[in-house]
Amino acid sequence: MANGGPVEHGYPHLDTVRASITALYRRLSYDTIHTFATSVAPVDVAFGDIDDLYLGAQRVAREMVRHYRLPDARMIIGFREMTHAANVELTAGPEYFVELNDRFRTHRRDIGAALAHEVMHVYLHRLDLSFPGTRDNEILTDTAATYLGAGWLLLDAYREDAASSQKLGYLTPEEFGYVLAKRALVFGEDPSVWFTSPQAYTAYTKGMAKARGDEQQPPLTAAGWAGRRRYAKDRRHAQDHPGPGPHPGVPYAFTPDGRGPLRVSFPCPTCHQRIRVPVQGRVRARCTLCGTVLECDT
Repeated sequence: MANGGPVEHGYPHLDTVRASITALYRRLSYDTIHTFATSVAPVDVAFGDIDDLYLGAQRVAREMVRHYRLPDARMIIGFREMTHAANVELTAGPEYFVELNDRFRTHRRDIGAALAHEVMHVYLHRLDLSFPGTRDNEILTDTAATYLGAGWLLLDAYREDAASSQKLGYLTPEEFGYVLAKRALVFGEDPSVWFTSPQAYTAYTKGMAKARGDEQQPPLTAAGWAGRRRYAKDRRHAQDHPGPGPHPGVPYAFTPDGRGPLRVSFPCPTCHQRIRVPVQGRVRARCTLCGTVLECDT
């Protein structure tokens, strides 16, 4: 939790974020992910200053449990001084103890954001889905909460001006915006109408531009002129020099296929699983993981 300190920006964790999206599709399946097509509604996690602190926190926790479809999980909420925004004790359940930073006693509107992250820890724990190392596992948790419809709260908790700053979660604001945009492109949902923080809206628009860029990389037909020209140059080199060759700075890679045609692999713009197709002009490919149909010019 950045509380008055500097807020990191940009996309330093992008590779892990993309790997997290792929891991979600592999562990949950396309059908399960699409049961999360509707995000947590602002009215369901609203928390006013006049609300009882503990009863209100319990109510928001129950909403997160409902949203993540954990009907047999019960969250017991407490508050204490700590460095991080919150902490959850992962056990076999059904009761889980969640501690929130004392700061939330007076910043109640952000309790939903903190619980979106902590209850997702419980969800992933029950799925037995994790990444090695604390940093990558926390990035997985932020990404999963956001992609499955509760993480817009984490981005909306980001506020920054000349005198103060606040940010929850391990992703940068732009990375939260990127994951929200990836979700929006899949489900047709616009989370920006829920933002109360103008900085959150700015981060979301930047993330959307980054997410749309994933759909405009060669060999996809939506690629721009410069990308197509670079792709054609790399393809000629691969055809003239058989064998895997380095192509730094591009998402695709050419590989020989025995006596058959040259093949190119590239990440699916939706789930980031790599797709491998023959180099033979116009090709329509279907991602076996998320079902996205891709128009390619290989």
